[in-house]
Amino acid sequence: MAAYYDTHAHLDASDFAAELPLVLARATEAGITKIVTVATSLASSRRALQLAEQFPNVFATIGWHPGEVMDAPEDIRPQLRELAGHPKVVAIGETGLDHYRLPSQSGGTAADDDRYRARQAAMFQQQLEVAAECGLNVVIHTRESLEPTLAQFQPFASRVRAVFHCFVGDVAAMRRVLDLGSLVSFTGIVTFKNAQAVRDTVAAAPLNKFMLETDSPYLAPVPFRGQRCEPAYVRETAALVAQLKGCSPEELSATTCRTAEEFFRGLGT
Repeated sequence: MAAYYDTHAHLDASDFAAELPLVLARATEAGITKIVTVATSLASSRRALQLAEQFPNVFATIGWHPGEVMDAPEDIRPQLRELAGHPKVVAIGETGLDHYRLPSQSGGTAADDDRYRARQAAMFQQQLEVAAECGLNVVIHTRESLEPTLAQFQPFASRVRAVFHCFVGDVAAMRRVLDLGSLVSFTGIVTFKNAQAVRDTVAAAPLNKFMLETDSPYLAPVPFRGQRCEPAYVRETAALVAQLKGCSPEELSATTCRTAEEFFRGLGT
């Protein structure tokens, strides 16, 4: 059985609290041999590290999600620097920009939107700085914000690589990411009936320039769509990706796992 990594899951989510050991056992049974649990705040970063310490096949990122930045302290760099030296910290993130849901959509003003965007950009900048200082790569979230995300990341591209996770952009957008020396990552969205554009991007992606992920507990692939997602479901996504790439599961396994080990510090140890 071909083995895979889940390079982006949120194992500290409350959805898994009651049965995380069972979830991880099912992942192992499905051939998912390593999991990167991705943080969304400082508290989440600490929980991710606790899980990485508890389970040998779990690794952690540290960072602050753009959708949560209004709860962030003014400067998160000292805390991130403190955590970044942990041997099971493999990257910074999830960071980036998200302009999909703005305050004005729920009673806020245009000025509120501006403050929100500015706060996201400031937190993104801080995390890019820490990544460059600490020799870590970054996990980037971008939604309705590709242009400003690329513009803000570009000055760091010679020092930091990024994975644009849960990538749903078209082929041209993917090539812009790859031209910066970075990667994309695909979720169960590739299996959705209405996601032909994503499948077209997968088909065009060089085999060694992308990774596989679940974004658990979100975005469960077909045939589990609408249910809670979990790391074991990488296998369903991988089966379709192998078809789209015209390669064997073993070749997809070897290439995507090697790409992940090269990207995430310490994942290959």
